[in-house]
Amino acid sequence: MNKLLLIIQREFTSRVKKKSFLVATLLVPILFPAVFGGLGYLMIKEKESAGPKKVLLVNESDSLFLRNTDNYQFISTPGPLDLALEAFKSGDDLALLYIPPFDIEDPRGMTLYSQSILGPSVVSKIENIIEQKIKDLKLVKYNVDSETLEKLETRVDLDTIISSATNEEEKKGNSGIASIIGYVTGFLIYLFLFIYGGQVMQGVIEEKNSKIVEVIVSTVKPFQFMLGKVLGVATVGLAQILIWIVLMTAIYTTASALLIGKVESPLLKQVENVQQEEAMAEAQDNPMIQKVLGEVANIPVTQILINFVFYFIGGYLLYGALFAAVGSAVDTPADAQQFMLPIMLPIVIGFAGMSMFVFDDPNGSISFWLSIIPFTSPIVMMGRIGFGVPTWELLLSMAMLVGGFIFTIWLAGRIYRVGILMHGTKVNYKVLAKWFLMKN
Repeated sequence: MNKLLLIIQREFTSRVKKKSFLVATLLVPILFPAVFGGLGYLMIKEKESAGPKKVLLVNESDSLFLRNTDNYQFISTPGPLDLALEAFKSGDDLALLYIPPFDIEDPRGMTLYSQSILGPSVVSKIENIIEQKIKDLKLVKYNVDSETLEKLETRVDLDTIISSATNEEEKKGNSGIASIIGYVTGFLIYLFLFIYGGQVMQGVIEEKNSKIVEVIVSTVKPFQFMLGKVLGVATVGLAQILIWIVLMTAIYTTASALLIGKVESPLLKQVENVQQEEAMAEAQDNPMIQKVLGEVANIPVTQILINFVFYFIGGYLLYGALFAAVGSAVDTPADAQQFMLPIMLPIVIGFAGMSMFVFDDPNGSISFWLSIIPFTSPIVMMGRIGFGVPTWELLLSMAMLVGGFIFTIWLAGRIYRVGILMHGTKVNYKVLAKWFLMKN
């Protein structure tokens, strides 16, 4: 046990002292918000500076007339269409829209010409403009005024209440908030499995080639060395995540204080108090705000964080051992590529399954099994957490994950004990099976 702790300590300290660790730990909480904020700012500025996009219009319809919007300027161009297309090809306009005579009951034949493939949002917005105009024509045809139509349009906003035999009291729920929580936490585990698993494999390959491992295994069993290395990187990853959470919380708190204007000034404090009173009054009068605040207050933050840490550690131990086994079997990262598919495929299936099945039906059979199978449960179960998971399913998933990483550590250990001392051997799956079956 003392030797195992020494290996974990060595792995932890050697990685924490690296400049790359310090840079990544300090910059990520600042860099990511700055990047997304900067991109959002540039997008807004680009739209403001670009102005409305010009669309040439050849309109042969006697009833449909398009007006300019904030985003698009329709420029009427005389026909026929062939001449208009020639002029369009020599210009720099966004597109050319051709509207032939059509029946408003079955509008067909409209065509949008462009010199390159347009983005889906551009096509969709132009379609919406035309659809709205045809809708207006139908209102006139059927003698329906817009005011009556607005009265007919009704919005229903359902309050979702969680009420089941397992809950002592009813709670409000929101599928949108649950989806965001599930996607973010699931994606983070998906990302961390690749990052820290790759670190284990890279570290094993480097030590194997530097011959350091031959000295270490003379006093420590190869299985102990592999387990210590996997656990050491796990502690590094967990420490890095906790530091990110603390730093992001501190940055968010500081930014909020600066935006609110918490400055030692009587005048600013008076303005702040007035703004807070107005905001509270608006929240009390606005049922939508009250609903959102109530749903956010019901988010089990502590439970989500505890489960996130468990599934991060469990998923990492399950895959980290496999990455270590691959690293011990090869001499270069390039040689490892042939063994990466069986490891990466379940991770990708887990993320794809979360996106395709969990958000559509979190309690469906496929969602259930993907959250129970150890190779996909770290990602999929975090996707389901926000929707509320029965306690027995959560405990079953955790038990299966514990059993899963014990199995993969044992499996990887049998390959690692032989592969770590092999150099220059051409390795394939047959060789790995031979190492696995080899007796001590």
